[in-house]
Amino acid sequence: MSAAAPPTQTSDSTQVDPHKRKEIRRAIGAGSIGNFVEQFDYGLYGYMAPIMAPAFFPESDRTVAVLGTYAIIAIACLFRPLGGTLVGRWGDRVGRKKTLLWTIVVMGVTTGLIGLLPTYQQIGIGAPVLLLLLRVVQGAVSGGEYVGAVAFIVEWAEPNRRAYYTSYASNSCFVGILAGAGTAALTSWVFDGQALDSYGWRIPFLLAVPLSLVGMWLRRHIEETPEFVRATEEGTDVVKAPVREALRSQWRPILVFCGVSIMLAILSYTWVTFYPQYLTDTLGLPRWMGLASNAISIAVLIPTLPLAGMLSDRIGRKPMLVTGAIACIVLVPVAFRVGEQGTFGAAVASQLIYIVPEFFLTGIVTVCAAELFSTRTRFSASAIAYNSSFSIFMGITPFVATLLVSTFGTIYAVWAYLAVGALLALVVVSAFMTETYRSQLGADKFAR
Repeated sequence: MSAAAPPTQTSDSTQVDPHKRKEIRRAIGAGSIGNFVEQFDYGLYGYMAPIMAPAFFPESDRTVAVLGTYAIIAIACLFRPLGGTLVGRWGDRVGRKKTLLWTIVVMGVTTGLIGLLPTYQQIGIGAPVLLLLLRVVQGAVSGGEYVGAVAFIVEWAEPNRRAYYTSYASNSCFVGILAGAGTAALTSWVFDGQALDSYGWRIPFLLAVPLSLVGMWLRRHIEETPEFVRATEEGTDVVKAPVREALRSQWRPILVFCGVSIMLAILSYTWVTFYPQYLTDTLGLPRWMGLASNAISIAVLIPTLPLAGMLSDRIGRKPMLVTGAIACIVLVPVAFRVGEQGTFGAAVASQLIYIVPEFFLTGIVTVCAAELFSTRTRFSASAIAYNSSFSIFMGITPFVATLLVSTFGTIYAVWAYLAVGALLALVVVSAFMTETYRSQLGADKFAR
């Protein structure tokens, strides 16, 4: 699949020979594998949270235990801005490749260790504390992984196909979530209730270790991005203090990205972590049906994201973002209404409606994370922006959604939460965002 070059493409556009295109494909794989590992863990943790909860919290109140397990995600995500800032600084100073090489190792090790933790019954309060510590370390490192991988892919990509190529980074996240969902569903099916509660839930977390080793191998065998090499050789775009420079010169695009990405974080993580549990606990579907219906909708979305990238490479980022925000407001309550019928078919149908705004938003927010910022501070600025908005709301959304339904007794309270984010995004995109799809990659871009 390919997208024709926009007629007014900047001088950033060049013909790409077959060898370079092969290198681009390798860069996509090397960049995406870390996103896969991160989201495999996140999806697995989200789906397994109700099962894991009794292992790390007292069993006297199930709702409190589940909320506590979700709260650990939220608390850990609060450390992502700090971790992402540090990782981003290294990425802008020593290179994308070296930084991404060790982040995937740390993510794999911390995920694997979750599967080895003692329980609340064994060591008391120490169990959730250890779980929190591992999630904090992982959250801090993951704060730089995703934006670093996106920068890595964009800096390798053909100028006219940046959204198309970065759609595969987005897809790696959904494939990771799908793998987490499938692994959780398979684990729930293979092990009976007692075996699942005692040791079965641990096995999927251990799978992250070999996955991270594969990612390390891929990243060792790919070159540094041409854009970063150019900046290093010329010496003009290497900044000694990239974080300070990003905050000084690119605070406006940072705020623009924050205003846009909050909506997507709420949309995505309501869907992939909260909604399957809602289908089971509130609407009474068997657990496997909740997980399977979610997996089906993710599987449908995955092949459409490259098409969304191609479309955005033709018409721009802003039209896609505006359409997605409107779809959040209009279609999500329809999806919830369909799901309330309480059947497996209704659960699938509701989520197929739900993924319409995902089509317009997911890959486009991803490519904006790189395009809004110049090469000299891309890793740092995008890490600050991404982790100040998307990561925090990614972490708190399952907890907030569960709390909203528990407090107000209706899932439409969650829609209201999303609608606020969508309205904010509409204002930001319409009034302050500069179009980036035909821009030169290395240049500074200021929102206006």
